[in-house]
Amino acid sequence: MPIVEIKKNNHVDFKNTLPGVPHVESPFFNQFFSPDNCETELLRISRELNENGFVVIDFPDKDFDRKAELIKNSLRGKYDWDKWHSTGYEIGNGMRIQDAWEFDENVRSIAINQVVIDLISRLYGRKAQPFQSLNFPVGTQQHFHSDAIHFSSIPERFMCGVWVALEDISEDAGPLEYYPGSHKWPIYTNEHIGLNASLLENKPTQELYEPMWRSLIEAHGLKKQTFTAKKGQALIWAANLLHGGGKQKSSSKTRWSQVTHYYFENCAYYSPLRSDPFFGSIDFKNVTDMVTRRKVANQYLGNHIPQDFVKLTDPKLKRNAIPGEFDPYLYLLKNPDVKAAGLDAWEHYSQFGWREGRPIR
Repeated sequence: MPIVEIKKNNHVDFKNTLPGVPHVESPFFNQFFSPDNCETELLRISRELNENGFVVIDFPDKDFDRKAELIKNSLRGKYDWDKWHSTGYEIGNGMRIQDAWEFDENVRSIAINQVVIDLISRLYGRKAQPFQSLNFPVGTQQHFHSDAIHFSSIPERFMCGVWVALEDISEDAGPLEYYPGSHKWPIYTNEHIGLNASLLENKPTQELYEPMWRSLIEAHGLKKQTFTAKKGQALIWAANLLHGGGKQKSSSKTRWSQVTHYYFENCAYYSPLRSDPFFGSIDFKNVTDMVTRRKVANQYLGNHIPQDFVKLTDPKLKRNAIPGEFDPYLYLLKNPDVKAAGLDAWEHYSQFGWREGRPIR
């Protein structure tokens, strides 16, 4: 496949009545992507991403091989290889470095590749903003999941990932796995699976969603596909595509790869897994655009979301908030077992009392 080039004069003469839906996932897909307004390669990419939830391209950087080797040499010593060989490999724990772009210019160069940014901006109908990089030397062996529970947007689906192989990936190195078509399902969040994350003692993890995903795959009869990529091949995937890492069959194998996650402009960014919006808890993301190195404001329909609201809905406050009318004397009076145990009223309420629904006065 040739390097993807997106012409600047691509024009869609169409009144879009669903501006809050990415073009590539829109019911009006055929108006946005047709032979009249797309060159052949863009048409292929858009159709495959729309239909399957992923598409494979050759990474558009003629200097890619050199950068890939520099990245491997730069990061190799930053992983705990001894721990991985002794325990991580057997229990399925991979190794990763998050946001190496902050100190490695080659990682950043791949993440901010302008041809890729232009491509996915065209696909989604908004300017793409790379906000997170992940670098892996071995397979993740990660249970399949939807990125949409970890980092989502309002409007939803304005997020995508780009995975690129820094070396040839073999079948026994724990290659990328995914379920074509799963991106078309609704984005299920806490309220759909009966989870109030605000009431959990510990931070929620995706394991709470895994039974639901397994049930959906069985119900829809989807078949897993595996990507044994060649060095320099990249896979773009939609926010809701179920994907993960296959079992690594040999601890002597490596699986050097880089993932970049992209948000798109004029959205609010948050983690649904840690949010219960109608219970007053929203885990807004603190996003930095790798291109400009500047913070990106959370927005709703072109309006900045007030920082006071962002702070007020922080899940940490929901877990630990003590009402302004709280009186430690009255709390112990209403909860004699706490008093009998000799516990501090403030500490007990912030850790246990609010969750147990104890009276405060």
